[in-house]
Amino acid sequence: MSVPEVVPILHEPGYRTDTIGRCRGGQFFASVCYARPEGSSDPDGGAWYAVLHRFDPGGRHLGSRIEAAPEEFDTGTGKTAEELLREWLDALPEREFGDIAVAPFLVLVDDCRFGLVTERHDEEATEDDWAELYPDGLGFHAPWDGEYDT
Repeated sequence: MSVPEVVPILHEPGYRTDTIGRCRGGQFFASVCYARPEGSSDPDGGAWYAVLHRFDPGGRHLGSRIEAAPEEFDTGTGKTAEELLREWLDALPEREFGDIAVAPFLVLVDDCRFGLVTERHDEEATEDDWAELYPDGLGFHAPWDGEYDT
């Protein structure tokens, strides 16, 4: 079964999709994640990022705010990714956490992939049958009910 135009994503309080929902003007998917540049095999070559993707009410990508942040144990100045994300979420007007449905999209920041990218996981498939959220590592597939694999 091919990837639908908008992929449902269930809100799961206290887990990986805890910070998704709707706000005035559309929908959002927010997370803190570790990302490495495309093609990098260096385990220390990445960074922690605060990520806030925004979508219109129909699920089309409007834009993303993505910012690298220091490690929590870093004693330098700067906010952690969790602190940045909390500020961004608090600033969303009329924010309500809940289920969303969004179209695939891709954003590159610091040569790192962020987005919901369609892929072909079944070798015999003739069309894309999977949507992977990068770099979070959440995979969505038929029956397209909003549940994900990690």
